[in-house]
Amino acid sequence: MAAIASDNHGLRLIMRYVVLTLIAIIFIFPLVFMVMSSLKPDLQLLRDTSSIRAFLPVGDVSFDNYTAAFNRAPVATFIFNSVLVTGVTVLLSLLFCSLAAFSFVFMNWKGRDVLLSIVLATLIVPFETIAIPLLLLVSKLPWIGFEGFEIGWLNTYRVQVIPWIADGLTIFLFVQFFKDLPSDLIEASRVEGASWWQIYRRVVMPLAGPVIATAAILKFLVMYNQYLWPLIVVQQETYRPVMVGLGYYFQLNPAWGEIMAYLTVITVPVLAFYLVLQRAFIASIASTGVKG
Repeated sequence: MAAIASDNHGLRLIMRYVVLTLIAIIFIFPLVFMVMSSLKPDLQLLRDTSSIRAFLPVGDVSFDNYTAAFNRAPVATFIFNSVLVTGVTVLLSLLFCSLAAFSFVFMNWKGRDVLLSIVLATLIVPFETIAIPLLLLVSKLPWIGFEGFEIGWLNTYRVQVIPWIADGLTIFLFVQFFKDLPSDLIEASRVEGASWWQIYRRVVMPLAGPVIATAAILKFLVMYNQYLWPLIVVQQETYRPVMVGLGYYFQLNPAWGEIMAYLTVITVPVLAFYLVLQRAFIASIASTGVKG
């Protein structure tokens, strides 16, 4: 009986790995197609899409599309802008949204539940409904920087960062995670005389690795794929992100090989960020022994 049970367990394990491998292959197919297509001329690229050759490095393969893509548009500038805007926004969002969630969960103050409901209600408001009012607002806001006092935030990094620092989804994720933490931790810390800031920094946030990684990945994808808002508020090439830069390759006749090369290059930061966060996510789970 033990041998039969062991065989069944081994068979189930093999089937599980087979299914997971097939799912991984399905998800990786678009990436393989994108990379292989970026190495081929347009005519061959379009001809190969009807066969398995689309996923193979066959035919006239070269890096000419990458050279042409970098010559057509300032790709490095677009990637730098997107990485800078996305990285700063993610860091500030994690800080301010986690602080807001901490106050909603652990601190008692008048109107807390009402304000939390309002924050969560913003999740159902489409951005398109507030885009024009927000544009009118940021075009008139003052700013004091290294260059002195100025009016208007258009054609700057701050107009791409500040409106996106706080959002209802990130606050909701932190609120749900904080609610599952044992209340004894907070009560014991308060009894020992710890301030709210010390509890946040030394007790709560060290345990919040999984939600930090989750919120960071979701925020990164939203910010890195921004198109409509940068298209509205940024007219100077110096501040444009990668999604707006994609339009350079659709002028006149689309250059599909260059488009695939451009997409391949701008995907690298996304994959790098995901791999880093994945390791942090696994490490945080392994080091956290607290259960709600």
